[in-house]
Amino acid sequence: MRSWGARAPISLQLAALLLASLIVAQGISFGIIFLLPPPRPPVYRVADVAQAIRGGNLRTRFGRPITRTVLAVLPLDLATQHQAHRRALVSLAHDLGVPESQVRMEEQHASPIWRLQRALSRPPRPRGEPDDPRADFDRAGAASPGADRPRSGWRRPVGAADLPIFGDFAAALQRPDGAWTVVRSPPEPFPTEWQLQASMWLLAGFALVATAGYLFSRRISAPLKRFVEAAETLGRDPHAPQMTLKGPAEIGAAAQAFNEMQARLKRYILDRTAMVGAISHDLRTPLSRIRFKLEQAPPGVRAAVLSDVEQMEQMIGGVLAFVRDEGAPRRREKLDLLSLIECVADDAAMVGGQVEIVDGKPVIVDGDPVALQRLFSNLVDNAVKYGGDARIEVRREGDLAVVAIADNGPGLSADELGRVFQPFYRSDASRNLDKAGVGLGLPIARSTARAHGGDVELTSTKAGVTAIVTLPVVA
Repeated sequence: MRSWGARAPISLQLAALLLASLIVAQGISFGIIFLLPPPRPPVYRVADVAQAIRGGNLRTRFGRPITRTVLAVLPLDLATQHQAHRRALVSLAHDLGVPESQVRMEEQHASPIWRLQRALSRPPRPRGEPDDPRADFDRAGAASPGADRPRSGWRRPVGAADLPIFGDFAAALQRPDGAWTVVRSPPEPFPTEWQLQASMWLLAGFALVATAGYLFSRRISAPLKRFVEAAETLGRDPHAPQMTLKGPAEIGAAAQAFNEMQARLKRYILDRTAMVGAISHDLRTPLSRIRFKLEQAPPGVRAAVLSDVEQMEQMIGGVLAFVRDEGAPRRREKLDLLSLIECVADDAAMVGGQVEIVDGKPVIVDGDPVALQRLFSNLVDNAVKYGGDARIEVRREGDLAVVAIADNGPGLSADELGRVFQPFYRSDASRNLDKAGVGLGLPIARSTARAHGGDVELTSTKAGVTAIVTLPVVA
């Protein structure tokens, strides 16, 4: 019983994968929000900045250690006063006890949200009152009569020294000699601790989702890979076993159609082969009667007709042998093609053939050893019969094993190269040399090679004919 996931359509499985990935990604985001502590911005007090400018301690309670330098000219970021930071500047000037003209203040990375909240938190001013930040401090001073008055003539607000500065800042005080004492918050280290923690969460989530997605895609693509392998096997061997029906619904339907197609092809081949075999077998009976009746014919006629009868019987024998080989079950196994060629060369040399392996490298193929041996024996016999000798080369070219069998024969014309693979065709050279054969050797050789996923081709030059056999290599 297959699981639900194996029968579900591919589209539904992909949608489930995307939904699961989205849920995991959102879960990680919520985990970062709710489980990790929020990043804490550096916070400085105006009193800390004033103490650092006076030459005091540079370390603060909530912020990073402050840096202090003495410059002859103000930096560009402090050269212009910014009204948005005037409240902190006024508070710093009063804390230092100097006029505002001798102080510069710049909150460099203050949060815009915090700035908006600070602006909205100011108490409303009476109509007609100028928009002066010092008015806030005047009202605070009025509420606290005992507060000290600064040199500028308006009241020092209660708690002004505790005014917070969020984020990075830069401040400066002009010295009596005209130079400027500049204090700054140091740049924030990158990455921060919070960024590192969030990055680790995101990386862990990415690894989790990527691993799950990879395994899920492997689950979906595995049936497609088996389908491709089954198609390649069918191209090499029509009698191969049918593929197993596994995978999503679409793959199962395609596999079932593929198996039905393979069964129909197999039946078609067997029916046509059986029909040819039956016709060839039945032709033997009238030929036998013709041979019997020729015994009473004149000697001249009898010799001529018997020659044709023998040729027909030879053709019928070749057809029956071909049908018998095609109908027999094939046993495929991995074998070394060079070793097989060496056996063929030894067998040909034992009967007097001039056979030589000029170059050979071990190449592993998957095939029927009996059928392949018959294929190469046929080609070697042709080279010895029509060319006098055979020179064999075994090599590998990419994913193919190549066997080249060359001879020193008269060669073939371009027209004959396209016709020698037709059944019962015999070239003029073979007929003139009166060589045995009915014209089925090369068609059977090509059929065997193509059944193994390869092919047989002939090339001809003035030096002779070369038969080139290609077969797929086993990785």
